[in-house]
Amino acid sequence: MAGDNPGIDPRGPRFTAAVTLVVFAAALLLSDASPRAAAALTGVQAVLFAIGAGLGVHRTPTGAVFRRLVRPRLSPPTELEDPAPPRFAQAVGLVFAVVATIGFATGAVLLGQVFAAFAFVAAFLNAVFAFCLGCELYLLGLRLSRRAAA
Repeated sequence: MAGDNPGIDPRGPRFTAAVTLVVFAAALLLSDASPRAAAALTGVQAVLFAIGAGLGVHRTPTGAVFRRLVRPRLSPPTELEDPAPPRFAQAVGLVFAVVATIGFATGAVLLGQVFAAFAFVAAFLNAVFAFCLGCELYLLGLRLSRRAAA
């Protein structure tokens, strides 16, 4: 993967996180009145996360919107980011979105709300503070695996 995409604009995953933030906020706001609507929203987000985890965050629909509509209006990035940590973060988000979807869809609304809230907080931290929890988990895993190998 690194050969055909050596780096991504780090503002792209932040834009994606902002969209994710809105999706999970809407799901949480709707969850008591309409768990089905919350399940639909978190289900759509799960699909987006699956694309991001499988193909890379730059190949998601939000990545395309960022590239076509947002990035041309910005100055070039000062540096590019390794796509592996955001891709891992998308996989972590996928797990939370799937559990939230299952919770909302099966009537376990509290389960859905808890997992959607965790995903909301992670998206908030990335969108607002450029702090990617999933990326940090990826880097921690690398450090731990290197120690174990030594």
